Amino acid sequence: MADQERTALFIDGANLYATAKTLGFDIDYKKLLREFQSKGRLIRAFYYTALVEDQEYSSIRPLIDWLDYNGYAVVTKPTKEFVDSMGRRKVKGNMDIELAVDAMEMAENLDHMVLFSGDGDFRSLVEAVQRKGVRVSVVSTVTTQPPMVADELRRQADEFVDLVHLIARIGRDGERPERAPRVERRPIAREYVPAPEDGGAAQ
Repeated sequence: MADQERTALFIDGANLYATAKTLGFDIDYKKLLREFQSKGRLIRAFYYTALVEDQEYSSIRPLIDWLDYNGYAVVTKPTKEFVDSMGRRKVKGNMDIELAVDAMEMAENLDHMVLFSGDGDFRSLVEAVQRKGVRVSVVSTVTTQPPMVADELRRQADEFVDLVHLIARIGRDGERPERAPRVERRPIAREYVPAPEDGGAAQ
């Protein structure tokens, strides 16, 4: 029965944030959790993000704390700073390995994996999880130019869910989505600005 389907969410925080921003809306994570709890037996909802160390205040911290207390399993690690070949300081914070390890470990206890990411690097993970008999849905969007989801990831998934179709159910109240003109990538530390009116369940 579909309502007994064991489901887990794997949310690539930075990727989902960029996708929602490009679509011009903010995610209400309380609604997102309820949306998938209503569809089956939600075993776990993972949220992955990197954090900048040695920063007195990080705008993402209130969101992380809220998620941690409201039903999400939050996985974080510090970003790494490096200097590229042009002498520019860059920050790197990739959570792909952590997400992949958790997904493989949980696969035998799942019927359905929902991956919130458009990163093509996850194609081989999706294939590996499918070999274990798990159905995989990928949530991202193809409505932007360029699309936010890699073609190979979308093709590998059993089901592709365009985030634009979830706006009415998981977007914050009182917002009308506006299409942003282009993808704007922001530093990890400045990704989230939780709204106090909904208990921090913002963006």
